[in-house]
Amino acid sequence: MLSRTASCIYWMSRQMERAESIARVLDVSAQMTLMPGGLAREQIMAPLEITGMRDAFEASGAKVTPDEIILFFALNPNNPSSIHSCLRQARENAHVVRGKITSEMWESLNTTWLEIQGMNRDRLKRMGVPRFLDWVKERSHLFRGATFGTLQRSDAFHFSRLGTFLERADNTARILLVKAPDFFAERVADTTAADYYQWASLLRSLSAFETYRDIYRDSIVPAQVAEMLLLRADLPRSLHACLHEITQTLGGIQGHSGKEAKRLAAELHARLYYGRIEEVVDEGIADYLNGFLADIYELGARIQRAYLEAA
Repeated sequence: MLSRTASCIYWMSRQMERAESIARVLDVSAQMTLMPGGLAREQIMAPLEITGMRDAFEASGAKVTPDEIILFFALNPNNPSSIHSCLRQARENAHVVRGKITSEMWESLNTTWLEIQGMNRDRLKRMGVPRFLDWVKERSHLFRGATFGTLQRSDAFHFSRLGTFLERADNTARILLVKAPDFFAERVADTTAADYYQWASLLRSLSAFETYRDIYRDSIVPAQVAEMLLLRADLPRSLHACLHEITQTLGGIQGHSGKEAKRLAAELHARLYYGRIEEVVDEGIADYLNGFLADIYELGARIQRAYLEAA
């Protein structure tokens, strides 16, 4: 497969996953602002901190309000991390490789792009933010389902999966990093209702609330949240599950390129497979996640050099 083709497929899927991730972050942020004390500045600013877009938002001159931040991340074409920008870039990449993806994938992506083009501030207000964010997540699920259900298990499929799970691992780590200081406060006995709903919202943002209840059958304990989202292999959005998929996918790509990427992916997977939450807490959740994000960035760079750049 040509490196340009592989790159377009990889970024097509990565941008679709990013659009869904932004929708999940905004959904939690919107829910938290409805709670007593939810308008605290750190809650409002959380999406900016998670995506690293705080400076860009402040430079835009917009007021720091929930509505303006949601608009910035939903429809602002000048924000490269907005849902609008992610869907545009995904559609542009899909257009380049139209002959390498299935008609179901193209129709799903193209329809999503056409629909969001008709979205503006007034229509978003009429539709309602929760309904809009649910729509984004549903369109991402539809695209991913079309990919998994219709695309031949060739290099195109592998590069699509790589983009999806690299982006997912990065997003999970970033969401946890914003909450990292809370992991140091083991306040099980005096957890307030506000604490409970914050942790429940975090888990729901990663589709993990029901899983937590099924596994632990306990009140929400920060260390158990960390263990599940970092080290559980059976939670689709955990770091362990993402690295397992990345390692397996890299192994399915034919050729002699990418040995360094495969080596690093295997090392990261092994750390998560054999890791214990006690060791993570001893190191410090924030330090652990910052190190993981650095490793994921390096893994993405090695994949870029090995497969996605023209020789």
